[in-house]
Amino acid sequence: MESSRIALPIGTALDRFIKNNQFQFQYASGELSQLLRDIALASKVVNREINKAGLIDIMGPMGSQNSGGEQQQKLDVLANIRFTRALTKGGEACALISEETESYVDLNNEGRYVIAIDPLDGSSNIDVNVSIGTIFSIYRRVSPVGQPIQDQDILQCGAEQVAAGYILYGSSTMLVYTTGHGVNGFTYESTLGEYVLSHPDMTMPERGRTYSINEGSANSFSSAVKGYVQFCKDENYTARYIGSLVADFHRNLLKGGIYIYPATAKDKKGKLRLMYECNALAFIAEQAGGKATDGKTRILEIKPESLHERTPFYVGSKAMVEKAESFN
Repeated sequence: MESSRIALPIGTALDRFIKNNQFQFQYASGELSQLLRDIALASKVVNREINKAGLIDIMGPMGSQNSGGEQQQKLDVLANIRFTRALTKGGEACALISEETESYVDLNNEGRYVIAIDPLDGSSNIDVNVSIGTIFSIYRRVSPVGQPIQDQDILQCGAEQVAAGYILYGSSTMLVYTTGHGVNGFTYESTLGEYVLSHPDMTMPERGRTYSINEGSANSFSSAVKGYVQFCKDENYTARYIGSLVADFHRNLLKGGIYIYPATAKDKKGKLRLMYECNALAFIAEQAGGKATDGKTRILEIKPESLHERTPFYVGSKAMVEKAESFN
C-alpha cells in the first residue's frame, strides 16, 4: 500500500514512530497517538502476566461466562482489567466495547474515541502454551463531547475505524497496527521494555498456498465452503489451523493464505464477532493489500446492529478470498 509516512529505520521505538507520523491523523491533537501508547503499555503488562502464567494461579477457567456464553478464562478477565484501566486513566477514550462485558463501558470522561477490544483472543490456548493475542479497533466519537454516549458512537461500520491493530503473544510479542496509511509491525524488546519497528510497510502476498479452517466442522459447512476446501486440497494447498485467530491471521499476513470461519449448522451467523475481531483484522488486511468479506459482502461495510454481533469471516490474500467467494 502506498504510504505517506516518514521512512524510519528498523529498530525505531514505537513512541518515536508514532510521533513522527502523527501528521497523518486527520485530527492531529495527539489524542490518538496517546491511545496507541496506552494500548501498548497495557499489552506489556498482559505480556508479563502471560509469561508467568504457569508459575502462578492464573490459568484455566474462571467459572463464569462472557457476553457470548463462552467459558471465561482467568486470563480473559485479567487482560480486560488491564486494558480497561489503561484506557480509563489515559482519558482519550470515552467508551469501551469488550468481549468480556455485556454492554459498553462508559468511561465518564470527555474523550473523543471509542475502543472496541477483544482483550485476549484464544486465551484457552494459554494452558498449552500456544500463541494468543489482543485485537483492537479505534473509532472517533460521533456525538458532541459532553453529551451522553449514543448508539451512533458505538455501532459504527468498520470503514469508520481510524486505527486498528493486534498484539500477538508468541515466540516473540508483536504489535501490528494501521491508521489507514499502511501496516507496520513492532517487536517487543523485553530488556528495553520497548516495542521497536521490525516489520515496516507490511504487505500480504496476493496469493498463498495455505488455508486455515476448522475442518472438524466440515459436515456442517455449506456446499460452497465444502467446494472451496476441496479446491484447496486439489491444488495441494497446505492446511494450517492454530485455533488462535491472531496467530492464524499473522501467519497469512506474512506468508499469504486465507482464513475462513464460515457459518455452520450450529453457528448460522458464524462465530467471530464483527465489532472487536473481524473489523480490526479486515482493516489491517485491506491496508496490507488483502481482502475481508463475509463470503459476499465487504466486512468493513456491514452495519452492526448489536455489540456482540457475529459474522462469517473470510480474510487473507486477495486472490484467494475472491476465489472462495466464487463458490457462493
